[in-house]
Amino acid sequence: MALVRFGVSIEKGLLSKFDRFIKERKYTNRSEAFRDLVRRELVSEQWQGNAEVSGAITLVYDHHKRELVNKLMDIQHDFGKLIISSQHIHLDHDNCLEIIAVKGESRQAQKLADSLNSVKGVKHATLSMSATGKGI
Repeated sequence: MALVRFGVSIEKGLLSKFDRFIKERKYTNRSEAFRDLVRRELVSEQWQGNAEVSGAITLVYDHHKRELVNKLMDIQHDFGKLIISSQHIHLDHDNCLEIIAVKGESRQAQKLADSLNSVKGVKHATLSMSATGKGI
């Protein structure tokens, strides 16, 4: 991959804020931070369309809730082509963490995350959006 240098004009105050951002995030230089910001926007664009994406859904729930685990499993089976891996972790006596890795159309990933989050007894759910690495 060839690197290309180009100039950017930016207001002094905005550059100061960017430099603070770089320092807080432990970037070694502006170029690295800028590349990450551009990639983040490109990934966001993929998710807004219906591109092939990857991501992770995390759920925290009380496994004692009646029929909750069965409902979660039923939903996951309905989206079997989208799910590439899952991990179940016992947080304590009552609470479990489930991490579900997905790869497929962004709308389907969002639909799966929404379906899981809406099940009564799920305490918290997030969808971490990423890319497949293609095109960024």
